[in-house]
Formats: sequence, C-alpha cells, structure tokens
Amino acid sequence: MKAAVFKEVGKPLQVETVADPTPEASELVVKVGFCGICGTDLHATREGLTTACCDQILGHEYVGEVVEVGKAAEGGWQVGDRVCAMPFIACGRCLPCAAGHFFQCNNKKVSGVDDAGGFAEYVTTGCRETLPLPDELDLQTAALVEPLAVGIHAVRVARVRAGSRVLILGAGPIGLTVALWCRFFGAREVVVSEIAQTRASLARQMGATAVVHPNVEAGAEGLLEQYMDVAGAPPDVIFECVGAPGLLQQCIEIAPFGGKLVPVGVCEQPDAIMPFFGLVKELNIQFAIAYSKDDFETCVAMLAEGRIDVSPMITDVVSLDELPAAFEALRTPSDQCKVLTRMW
Repeated sequence: MKAAVFKEVGKPLQVETVADPTPEASELVVKVGFCGICGTDLHATREGLTTACCDQILGHEYVGEVVEVGKAAEGGWQVGDRVCAMPFIACGRCLPCAAGHFFQCNNKKVSGVDDAGGFAEYVTTGCRETLPLPDELDLQTAALVEPLAVGIHAVRVARVRAGSRVLILGAGPIGLTVALWCRFFGAREVVVSEIAQTRASLARQMGATAVVHPNVEAGAEGLLEQYMDVAGAPPDVIFECVGAPGLLQQCIEIAPFGGKLVPVGVCEQPDAIMPFFGLVKELNIQFAIAYSKDDFETCVAMLAEGRIDVSPMITDVVSLDELPAAFEALRTPSDQCKVLTRMW
C-alpha cells in the first residue's frame, strides 16, 4: 500500500510503498477514506517530547470502511462497514478499558504514534475502539469526529452549563470545537481570543458570540478588559487551547475568584506560573486530554442528526501525494484550518 512516512526531523513526509497491515486477532483492517492532519502530527515531526520514530506512519483522525476482520474481533463487524475509530488500541482487560477510557490503558498502542497510522491506504483498528457510522453521515464530515471528541471532553471536564461565561484562547481546530460545544451546552457568552483574522472569522461560524484580537503588549489585563467590554462580566471558565508558554499564567491573572481554567493545548516546553495568584483566588485548574468512547459516540450521533455543523472547519482536502506539501504548509500561520487527506 501507499503511505506518507516520517523519515527524520527537518524532512517532509515521504510517500512510499509499504507492507499492508496485518490485524491481530481482535483488530480490524480499515480502508482509509479520509485522515485529518492534527497539531499532534506536527509536534511529532519536530524535536521535542513527542518526536516520532523514523519510518513512522502518522495520522490518527481517520475514517473508512472495514476490509478485514480479525478472527477474534468482537462486535459483529462485517467487511464494508463504514467506521471511525479511536486511535488507542487498548488491552481490553483492565478497569479503564471496561469503562471505555482506552487512553488510560497502560498497555495500549496508539495509531500514528507507536503503531502505523492513517496517512495510508489501510490502517488497523481495535474492535472495541471502532464505531459504526450511520448511513446519513458522510465520511468527509465524520473525519472531524476525533477533534470534536477532544472538544466535547474538555467542555465536559469544565462542566460548562447553560448561562456560563466562557473565554477561549486560540481558534485552531480544538479551540473551534470547544467553542461549538460550549454553545451547544448553553453557554451565555463564548468569547474567543485569536490573532489570525481568518481563524477569527471561523470562530464566529463555529459558535463564538464574540471574537477579540489580543494585544500582546497589553497582556492579561488588556485581554480581560476586552472580554469585559463584550461579555459584561469576567469568564467563569477559561480554555487555553494554544499550548504556548506564558498563557497559563495569563489565564490565572484573568480568572475571577473561584474561576476554572482548563488547559487543552499541548505545551511541550517548561513554563512558569505564580501559584500565589491562583491561591488567593481559589482557582480550579483542570487539565483535559483526549476523550472517552462516550465522547466519540456523542459526536457521531450529533453529526448524524445534523445538530452540529463542522463544515466551516474543513478548509482543504488533498490527495496522499499532496499530503507532504500540505503538511509542511501547516507549520506556518495561513488560511488553513482542518486539512483532510482523501485516500479514494
């Protein structure tokens, strides 16, 4: 099969012919229809804590059709089933697995991280981690289930409810899905802070009640003033969806007494905060990562029922041969948001 392979830091992905995957007894082989490019994929191709190994096939936001079923795969899967899948192929025997929290399994392997991912014509998935797609949900739209699941998980962790006032730092794909779900759950104010004009426009389409353009020199005080101007009161919940050093401290300074901060962006660098400021405000800082199976199931259902719309996020659809160039283009700010690779 053809796949886009990571060779080394500083080099674009290389499209090569590699061996077709062979499923373990409890796995499925899926013919990939679409696979989205994630910020995690970009992180994996540069020096840092999550640098991928040479010859790794990245990609974990994939959807497609089942073409092979492992001999011990549970669930009644049939060749031709349309599916999406969580990338965490877990052991299925521990307590987190029993609860559907596959990310917490200590014996898992992860598609696109330490197992072959979806930037390929075929990928293996776990039978328990795979979900059927309703007939009314097209594959291109379903390719957004994974980032939507990250967003809904963060919003559930934050306990956003009807009437909440929310501030979201960053209008990348995750910030946008957080905005969507905050509105879905009834937040009164969903204000997104974003520098890039194109992504600010996307934020409005994805549920933001207002967008502010932060003044870097004005810092936290300036951003709080901007928020107060449009929302009339401080934010109850602040989502940090950028992952840049210094932003968590900024959130601490912005938050009111008893406020909640939810870091969602991946920051791989050392950072510093002043705990005293959080102490005197009795702040609640709750990190959020990944998702549960229920998060995935909810996203599939809401998309299939037409209760949420993610179409504004999809800015580019490229072929596998075009993927390396599109991947490199995402390293610098542009008009792109979610780029999908179409395999067939």
